[in-house]
Amino acid sequence: MKITHTDIYRFSITMEPFTIATGTMDFAQNVFIRIYTDSEHYGVGECSAFPMIAGETQETCLAMARDFAAILKGKDPLNISARLQDLHNFTAINSTIKSAFDMAFYDIAAKNVCKPLYQYLGGEKRVIETDMTIGIAEPAIMADMAVKYKNQGARILKVKLGKDPDIDLQRIMEIRKRVGKEIVLRIDANQGWSFEDAKRCLNEMEIQTIEFCEQPMRTWYDDQLPELKKQTKIKIMADESCFNHHDARKLINSESCDYINIKLAKSGGIQEGLKIHQVALQSGIPCMIGGMLESRIALSANLHFAYACPGINYFDLDTCLLGHLEDPVKDGVSYSGFFLELPDLPGIGADAEEDFLSSCEMWRI
Repeated sequence: MKITHTDIYRFSITMEPFTIATGTMDFAQNVFIRIYTDSEHYGVGECSAFPMIAGETQETCLAMARDFAAILKGKDPLNISARLQDLHNFTAINSTIKSAFDMAFYDIAAKNVCKPLYQYLGGEKRVIETDMTIGIAEPAIMADMAVKYKNQGARILKVKLGKDPDIDLQRIMEIRKRVGKEIVLRIDANQGWSFEDAKRCLNEMEIQTIEFCEQPMRTWYDDQLPELKKQTKIKIMADESCFNHHDARKLINSESCDYINIKLAKSGGIQEGLKIHQVALQSGIPCMIGGMLESRIALSANLHFAYACPGINYFDLDTCLLGHLEDPVKDGVSYSGFFLELPDLPGIGADAEEDFLSSCEMWRI
């Protein structure tokens, strides 16, 4: 099998503004690709650029995608490791756009054997319930959102913090007061705190029964994570500190975290995500599967990945519930409340709607 050409789309999705500690996104900066072959199969891939986390924008992803597509022409997409190495040889990092190509390779490989991707990866279906994320706003507004999601059936809430320690404490106090004790609360500072701020906030929030805290400090303070872990009781999950399996190994060996958040757009895709999961699994470190602002295409790939990884115990798969104002996807994952389900279609089992694609800027390489 040989790659004949790749179609690349500016896959922008309008959405309500979403704010975290490092910035606000007012539309999903996504890129969608189809890798065509000389067989009956083509592969789909999607990535969602989140500049404040991965350092890539939609524009940089589109530029790199055109270069990648040219490199891959005439090569075998089923040799996934070799094709990803082609991309790594061309440029370092650029994990977000690499994840779209990685996804398309796995889609082709699973379609080639007529299996859903999770079966191709050796996984099996299980019950998966996502949390629901509350973006940063005034404490009363965030508490209102928490009550709204609770009334909609959400049982796990992830609260974005990291803007101001004093107000962060008010945010959590108000949310816990409004939703009661039965709701699971997770917090995510998105690198927003200093060491002293993190220590203070985590110790004062302990009474509010917090399941874990994601990424309390900037990654350049990773050397302080072991001490923070010793001085606080709330569990710590590494997110921005862990892009690849080497990061995971170093975090685990230094006893810097209790959990690791795997995101395909951060790791470069499924292959590297599997390596992170394996390193964590061997060390007894549970993982979470998360995302950026993907549509149901990449979300479907995330769910396949979760089915294939028994060490993923936590699920942050609410990307399409975070204010997306359009759904340009056919087939793929569906929500039943806050539970996710996949049809047993070959490959990822999702694709873009042709009507939506006709309105997108496109390049064929």
